[in-house]
Amino acid sequence: MAQHTPSPAQWAELEAAARLAARHAYVPYSRFAVGAAILDEQDRIHPGCNVENASYGLGNCAERTAIFSARALHGLQQVIAVCIYTPTATPTSPCGACRQVLNEFGPHLLVRSICDGPDRIDTTLDQLLPHAFGPQNLTDAAAS
Repeated sequence: MAQHTPSPAQWAELEAAARLAARHAYVPYSRFAVGAAILDEQDRIHPGCNVENASYGLGNCAERTAIFSARALHGLQQVIAVCIYTPTATPTSPCGACRQVLNEFGPHLLVRSICDGPDRIDTTLDQLLPHAFGPQNLTDAAAS
C-alpha cells in the first residue's frame, strides 16, 4: 500500500502539537511528561499526552491517548506518522505497548521522536516492531 510522506510543514505541525500536548500531561508520580501527535490518512493531526494513575498500571501513554481519542472522535482508520516529544536531552522511543497499538493503525507508519536537545530519531514502526502481530495475522488465520 502506497503511503504519503508528511511534508516539512506537516512535520512542523506534528512537532508543535506533540510539544503542546506534553504540557497537558498528568504525571504526578513519574514527572515524565510525554506528548504525541499522529497524522491520519485524511491529513488531520490528533494530539495526546500521558495520563498517570495512583494505580500505576492504569496510566496511559501519550501515543495511545492520541490513537484512542482519534478513533473515538473521528473514526481513525490509518496513521501515517507519529511524533513523540519528551522534555529530555535525548529523544525517547515509544514503549512496547504503544508500538503494538500504533501497529494496529499503521504498521509502516513513520516515527519521529524529538526532545529538548538537538537529536531526534526518525524511523518506521516496522523497524521498531519487526515481525509484529496485527490484524493481518487474524485474517490469515480466518482464511485457513
